[in-house]
Amino acid sequence: VTNFRPFLIFTRRQDLLDALTMARIRRWHQLVPELAECDELLVVRACTGSDVPARDAAITLLALVTGLRACDLVALRLKDIDWRGSTLGIVQQKTGNPLTLPLPAVVVGKLAEYVLGDRPHSNIPNVFLRSLAPHLALADHASIYAITRRTFRAAGATQTKAGTRKLRHHAATKLLRAGTPLPTISAILGHSSPDSTNVYLGVDTEQMRACVLPMPAGTAR
Repeated sequence: VTNFRPFLIFTRRQDLLDALTMARIRRWHQLVPELAECDELLVVRACTGSDVPARDAAITLLALVTGLRACDLVALRLKDIDWRGSTLGIVQQKTGNPLTLPLPAVVVGKLAEYVLGDRPHSNIPNVFLRSLAPHLALADHASIYAITRRTFRAAGATQTKAGTRKLRHHAATKLLRAGTPLPTISAILGHSSPDSTNVYLGVDTEQMRACVLPMPAGTAR
């Protein structure tokens, strides 16, 4: 649109300029390439085994299963985990909205392994701490990216980027294909606008095929 405006000025089409100003141009969202099923299996197998440290495995599994943002993983506190109920209750850093998520047994198990066995002794409330002294809370999203990237490499999934954006996309896609309503997915991902969640509709190829109308008889050439 920005590149088209000078052309309209040059042609003196004020009517089109006015229409362009009033038009509501929807923001274009680039689709993130899907995480291949074979890579997912490699990562899960590595995280549930002994190839990956418990902290890194717990972070990667949380991002993979829940789609939590990196900032929420960094801010996650020990008291946010309901061990008996196998749930996670947080206030999302970006939106300020409360969120409660169920945790699969494999995620709870890896969290427990880290908290009870590998986590350095500290009064810091954050779940995930630096593995090297000083044992402070993880700094930012770059720390999470470095951890997930290292985990993917250890798992042998080296042909794909391992940022939390891709893992959020993967979690949303799996929820959508499982029949989860879009408003629920939007709440889980912490989207302030439904448009941010609608972009995932384009990756559900099975549902898209169901929307294709049959070609009327006699129109084929």
